[in-house]
Amino acid sequence: MKSDRRQSALIFLRIVAAGLLLIHGAARIYLGIVDDFGEFLTLKAFPLGFYIAWTITIFEIIGSIILASGYYVSILALIFAVHLLAGILLVHLKDGWFVVGAGRNGVEYSVLLITVFLTIAIANFGKSNK
Repeated sequence: MKSDRRQSALIFLRIVAAGLLLIHGAARIYLGIVDDFGEFLTLKAFPLGFYIAWTITIFEIIGSIILASGYYVSILALIFAVHLLAGILLVHLKDGWFVVGAGRNGVEYSVLLITVFLTIAIANFGKSNK
């Protein structure tokens, strides 16, 4: 019984975390700011920033759906953790720790999500990819 609750909690955590990144990518498309993201990447010296931005955005959407469905959980969770770390390094680090309140746009939310995705990856390591 105890392990059923733990498994259910991990599934819930996986679905919610995947949903957060799905919304993140979908909002970028809905708001029409993928091209702006591409320009930002180009300014950060990434070649073909436009294509990278669209690739990341589509991956956030499709990868999140796959992750929420329970497929390739460990690898996708690790990729999302690295993705969020890149976001910290490129965007949030300069703004400090806090997202709101004592600061703005800091790293705390990303650190939490990285912790969640690493927990999901570790808990599912070695399990079938379905």
